[in-house]
Amino acid sequence: MKKQVLFIHSAGPQGPNQGSRGLIAHLQEQLGEAYHILSPGMPDPDYIPWKTQFANEIKAWDGEVLLIGHSLGGSLLLKYLSEEECQLTVSGLFLIAAPYWGKDDDWRSEDFRLPDSFATMLPRISSLYLYHSRHDPVVPFAHAQHYAKQLPQAVTREYEGDDHYFCEGLPELVDDIKRL
Repeated sequence: MKKQVLFIHSAGPQGPNQGSRGLIAHLQEQLGEAYHILSPGMPDPDYIPWKTQFANEIKAWDGEVLLIGHSLGGSLLLKYLSEEECQLTVSGLFLIAAPYWGKDDDWRSEDFRLPDSFATMLPRISSLYLYHSRHDPVVPFAHAQHYAKQLPQAVTREYEGDDHYFCEGLPELVDDIKRL
């Protein structure tokens, strides 16, 4: 049976060579036939429509799932998992360049903001990973540091470059997924 992977993409256009498309293509290629990757198109980047779309997507899933959130997709996953009842068994949560809303002046969306105690409200997640470039031009590296403090069980992967979209792939993500 194929392992189920649900990838929630970044905000913005998701056409060819845009947004999370390169990263998703790389994952599909590198993970191969043993994995079923679904990356649904998400509506305009407001929390309620994204939450509704995500809730509709997971209704059809059962058993264990690996969840990947890229940028705003990572924010959605943490917010949803910490506030909503989820019947899925999340065997891995992978957050790539996810913004931590409310931690600096440029990231103030109340819709995506997490409560201070969000980490205690998450369901049991076997493996949790954070991936972030030190010089990310979109989401500052400090956001990954905030998450690392709140989620000490997470494995944090830091990159010296300035990549946000990881269009050429993220080999460590592939390796981490395959190890589960």
